[in-house]
Amino acid sequence: MTVDRLPDFFLIGAPKAGTSALHAALAQHPQLYLSGVKEPKYYMCGDSPPPAYKGPGDAHSNQEWIWQRQRYLRLFADAPPGALVGESTPFYLYNRDARRRIAADRPDARLVAVLRDPVDRAYSNWMHLWMDGLEPRSDILEAVNREQRRIDAGWAPFWHYRGLGMYGRQVQDLFDHFPREQVLLLRYRELVESPGATLHRVFGFLGVDSAEVDRIPRDNSRPFVRDSPRVRAIAPVIRAGATVAQFLPPEVWRRVSRPLIAQLHRGGDESRPTLTPRQRQALLEPHLGDIELLERLTGESFADWKTYREGGTFSSRHSAMSSA
Repeated sequence: MTVDRLPDFFLIGAPKAGTSALHAALAQHPQLYLSGVKEPKYYMCGDSPPPAYKGPGDAHSNQEWIWQRQRYLRLFADAPPGALVGESTPFYLYNRDARRRIAADRPDARLVAVLRDPVDRAYSNWMHLWMDGLEPRSDILEAVNREQRRIDAGWAPFWHYRGLGMYGRQVQDLFDHFPREQVLLLRYRELVESPGATLHRVFGFLGVDSAEVDRIPRDNSRPFVRDSPRVRAIAPVIRAGATVAQFLPPEVWRRVSRPLIAQLHRGGDESRPTLTPRQRQALLEPHLGDIELLERLTGESFADWKTYREGGTFSSRHSAMSSA
C-alpha cells in the first residue's frame, strides 16, 4: 500500500455535464480506481484552505474541500497494484490555477472533459441551486445578469452560470498546458445517446481494456418547484441554516436539511419548464464568440448549440424522443 501516489487521470468538467455519472461508470472498471470522495477540489487550493466564498451555502461547502496534500494522497492509498488512479473535480476545467497546478504536478496526466450546450448547462446549474433552496432568484435571466456582482462579492464558482460554460477560452488555456493527445473532449449528448460507445472511447484513451461496463448511471432527478409563498418561506430558512452549518460537520447539516428540502420539494412538478425562445437567445448571445473559438480549436462544429430548439435541455429532448 502506498500513500504518495497522484492520479494518472482527471475528469475535469464541466459542472452539470454528466461528470458524476461518468465517474460512477468508470469506477466499475477493474483496471481503474477512482477516489471515493468525488470533487476533492485539491488542485483549486494549492495546499492552502479554500477561499472564504460568501454565496448561500458556500461556507458550508468549503468544509468538504480536501486541500491538505496528505489527505488528498490518502484518497488513493487503497488503489490495487497496476490500476490507473483518477479523480473527478468538474471545476478544474474552469479554474485556471487548477489547470496550471495539475500540469506542474502531473504533466503526463490524461484529462477528460465533457462539454454540454452552455445554455442547457447554465439552466441545469440554476435549476440545481434553485431546487436546493439556495438560489434566491426565481428567474434564470435575473440570476445570470447578477453573475458579475456575485463574483465580485465572492460567491463560489458553482454560481458562475455563464462563466462555467465559456469552454473555448478554457480549452485554449488547457492546450497551453497539456499536449492535445493527453486531452479527451466529449460531448454531453454522446453520454446520453451512446453511453457504451462513449465509455469504450474513454477506456481506449486511458489505455485500459474494454470491460463489461456499457451503462452510464442517470443523474438523480428532483421535482421542479415553482416560485410560491411556501417556497419563499422555506428557502430563506434553508439559506440561513446553510450559513450556520459552516460551524458544524458537513454530515450534520445534510441530516438536518433533508426534511427542509423535502418540504420545499413537496408538490413539485416532475416535468421542468422549458426556456422560451427569448430566454434561450438571451442566454446564448454572450457565448457565440466563445463557441466559435472552441470550433477553431477543435475543428469540430457546435452548430447545434447556436440555434433555438423546442423543448428543454438535450437530455429531456432525448428522453422524449426515446419514449415516442
